[in-house]
Amino acid sequence: MTTLPPCPRCACEYTYEDRDRFVCSQCAYDWTQDSLENSSQDTSAVKDSNGNVLQDGDTVVVIKGLKVKGASSMLKAGTKVKNIRLVEGDHNIDCKIDGFGAMKLKSEFVKKA
Repeated sequence: MTTLPPCPRCACEYTYEDRDRFVCSQCAYDWTQDSLENSSQDTSAVKDSNGNVLQDGDTVVVIKGLKVKGASSMLKAGTKVKNIRLVEGDHNIDCKIDGFGAMKLKSEFVKKA
C-alpha cells in the first residue's frame, strides 16, 4: 500500500488518487505532485503589489487607502512604512506606523520604496 501525501491546503491525511491528481476528501482540493513541488520552491518569498520580493527591514509605501479597524481615520495611500517585519499568515507584514501604532498589513496593498 502506498502512502499518499496530506492535503497542502487543510493538512488532512485522508486523500486519494484520481488518475494523475491527488484529491482531499475533506476540502475537495485537488493537486498534482508537480504543482506541489513548484509551489513549495517559492512559498517563503513575500511579494509586493508589483512583484518585488520583500525582506525584513524594507521600507514600503501603501498604495491604497485602507480602513483601520478601531481607528477614526483611514490609512492614506502614499503612507511610508519603515522597517517592516515579515510574518506568516494572511496579513504578512508586521509594522509600526506613526499616528496609528502597531498593525499588520497585506503585502498586496504595498509597494517597495
